[in-house]
Amino acid sequence: MSRSERLLDLIQTMRRYRRPVSGKVLAEETGISIRTLYRDIATLQAQGAHIEGEPGLGYILRPGFMLPPLMFTEDEIEALVLGSRWVAKQPDNRLSTAARDALNKIAAVLPDDLRDSVDASALLVGPSQPSIDANIDLAAVRKAIRTERKLDISYRDKSNSEIEPPCLALCAGIF
Repeated sequence: MSRSERLLDLIQTMRRYRRPVSGKVLAEETGISIRTLYRDIATLQAQGAHIEGEPGLGYILRPGFMLPPLMFTEDEIEALVLGSRWVAKQPDNRLSTAARDALNKIAAVLPDDLRDSVDASALLVGPSQPSIDANIDLAAVRKAIRTERKLDISYRDKSNSEIEPPCLALCAGIF
């Protein structure tokens, strides 16, 4: 691995952490010695990377260092393909369409050899479970979660009579 590849790999590894991470962990994840790690961190700091920390305390890459990832690895592409395929099979139509669109956008910017691996991926997702109730607006549920709002949910049986939520009915007998 060249030095530039090693430095980019270190930046990518640090991007995964939101809290300070020890030099030992970073060295193990990137497959370098702790001494090399200290030199690489000093090099990146000299190049303008906002890396805070010091030996013994840990390091963190602060936001603002705008070096975009250069390309996905084959493993990253497989993860994206598998995740997108799983989401695309879920009953939330808007989210499944968004997953397919996102995967198409990613494939469009990949080099030809990697683009072929998107279509040729042998990782498949099994059939999805049928939706319990087609009247549930999953987009509204996602919006409530994002905006930290409460939802008023009622449960109904097959004859459309309102019933106790299943957990409350089961838990009521326990207490």
